[in-house]
Amino acid sequence: MTPQNEHFARDIRALVLSMPVAQMLQLRFERIEPGEVDLCLPYQDSLSFRPGQLQATPVFAIADFAAVSAAGTLLPPGWINATVDCSIKYLAAANGTSLLARGRVIQASKLLTVARADVFSCREGQELLCATMLATARNLAPAPQD
Repeated sequence: MTPQNEHFARDIRALVLSMPVAQMLQLRFERIEPGEVDLCLPYQDSLSFRPGQLQATPVFAIADFAAVSAAGTLLPPGWINATVDCSIKYLAAANGTSLLARGRVIQASKLLTVARADVFSCREGQELLCATMLATARNLAPAPQD
């Protein structure tokens, strides 16, 4: 996949990490390539419903951020995107020391981009697939200037 913005990695990182929810979740990018991102979320007691296990909401959030961020790597300069539809399937407990979400574009077009994210519960170098998401992002041109 060919990016339309030579600064896609810088721009996606800056946009996502400027969002308050991304900051609260302590998200960090591990990798950003055209059509692909890897995001990490460290385990936090404040996000668990019982010791050692994250609730479904942060699992959903990292999957959404990863899928839509992957879609964003292919946008022209100044464009942004927003989730318009998604479906997630939870497969195992999110009981690692961190989560790793791998977002990948499936199909990109001018108006919509479809991407997936696989979320892994990580502990001691081992990865366990705990959720998978299919997401559609609406691609939005920059707002007209007055």
